[in-house]
Amino acid sequence: MIPYGRHSISNADVDAVVKALQSDWLTTGPLVEEFEAGLENLVGAPCISVSSGTAALHCAYAAIGLQPGDEIITPPITFIATQATAALFGATIVFADVQLDTANIDPAAVEAVITPRTKAIVAVDFGGHPADLDELRAIADKHGIYLIEDAAHSIGSLYRGRPVGSIADITTFSFFPTKNMTTAEGGAIASINSELLLRARRFSRQGLVKNSDEFLINGEGPWHQEVHQFGLNYRLPDVLCALGLSQLRRIEFFKRQRSSIFKRYQELLSQNNAIQVPTQRQYVDTNWHLYPVLVNAEDRLKIFSGLRQKGIGVQVNYIPAYWHPIFSDRKYPRGLCPNAEEYYSREISLPMHFELTEKDLEFISGSLLGQVKG
Repeated sequence: MIPYGRHSISNADVDAVVKALQSDWLTTGPLVEEFEAGLENLVGAPCISVSSGTAALHCAYAAIGLQPGDEIITPPITFIATQATAALFGATIVFADVQLDTANIDPAAVEAVITPRTKAIVAVDFGGHPADLDELRAIADKHGIYLIEDAAHSIGSLYRGRPVGSIADITTFSFFPTKNMTTAEGGAIASINSELLLRARRFSRQGLVKNSDEFLINGEGPWHQEVHQFGLNYRLPDVLCALGLSQLRRIEFFKRQRSSIFKRYQELLSQNNAIQVPTQRQYVDTNWHLYPVLVNAEDRLKIFSGLRQKGIGVQVNYIPAYWHPIFSDRKYPRGLCPNAEEYYSREISLPMHFELTEKDLEFISGSLLGQVKG
């Protein structure tokens, strides 16, 4: 089986983790700060590390003070964590349709569903391709609401020359093994707003207040720390930050490799009218996480099954989020976001990872073309 996604672990990665295991720190130690500083250099904004991309989203929503009755606007084409972590605060999820070429949230659709209760727009960089951040930034500023970027797919991507992480109020990242770099499990939050980042950090560290200038209880002694608002333990340990630091040193190499794979797929597949290959806008420099193609909806299952039978680990990303049974009592109708539903009905993600060879790419592409013809 050619896997759909796969991590790349070098000898340097292994050595870094072993060195961390042999140090005095396994949980929160000096490598956490080093990793966060390395992330800041890459994404252009201060960062904190957390235990997963889902944790990063949860912290982001905590940082903006999301409450019951607030609304957040999200695209349907995303992993359910984008909505789930907001719903856990009691927020109402409002879906805005996507653009058919990128599967990213459509700014015009966002503008159409803003209400006085809207707290934030959440843009998801599907496949690694940044959303239309300038347009979304303008809408957020116009209405005095937050812009959150779910960049689980897009670390290392650039939007109009600016790194993903430096534009939205808060940006979240995932370092799951299939992503563009990994810490095994892990994630991060970047913010251009120091107050939001402080709130996210505090929420991710169990709400603990350690600055004596903020204490409401005084005179307890130098050991004292206190909680003003509840948080959770979302810390990323030193040993995983060691892996992340080592991976950061290769992120540009990973990006070049993924770009090369993307270009080769484009060469092999773009001449077939029965296959719609992904778009890359001229003003973005994408660190590709997925290679999503669109095929005829009636043929999608046959094509998907045929590729799997040939040992090609294809996937589908993603079922429109409001189709999940958890949302059944909220009465989101089928047809709510027609572009998203069409995209889902036609989408297949081909393998995209560091270890694909030219032989693999030719086999995958030839197999897909054969299934389409068949």
